[in-house]
Amino acid sequence: MSIESEKLTIIRAIFADEFEAKYSTILVGGGSEPLYLPKTSDNVPAKIIYRADYLSSALHEIAHWCIAGEKRLNMQDYGYWYAPDGRSAEQQGLFEQSEIKPQALEWMFSVACGQVFRLSTDNLSRSVESPSSGLFSVAVADQAQQWCANDQLPSRGLQFLNALCKYFGLNGKCHSHYQSTSTA
Repeated sequence: MSIESEKLTIIRAIFADEFEAKYSTILVGGGSEPLYLPKTSDNVPAKIIYRADYLSSALHEIAHWCIAGEKRLNMQDYGYWYAPDGRSAEQQGLFEQSEIKPQALEWMFSVACGQVFRLSTDNLSRSVESPSSGLFSVAVADQAQQWCANDQLPSRGLQFLNALCKYFGLNGKCHSHYQSTSTA
């Protein structure tokens, strides 16, 4: 078993311990694409489905779930708009704007469990860059630093981050971890 697989097993256990009973939500790997399915009845829990068995995908999807409010937790994929790869510059800009907080929180989770974080513009074709592409990494780093400075993370995000920090013995709340790779 690889180190990433071992960490993923631990992450699933931590998520289950922290949230499964209280929020009737489970974390499920093996998806061809990430997807959130809300609870449909008392017997069917909500599902956070992450891509294949990728630790980074699990952390990213958990971040989205931690940020989603009560209304969004009742909608498939939290009711977010999504356009696949090949977006226009305007669509790419909207995507990046909506990803600042989830990616900042994912980065914090990654630091807390010793996982390498890679910023994702989710635009593999890169045929179109948004007008703000150079600022995206700055915005994500700034958001993580703000959360470190004021401890005002979304409550479920803070709970999960604290559980990761405790288990792995790493400090995910140290602002010096979150430096932009952009020079913009």
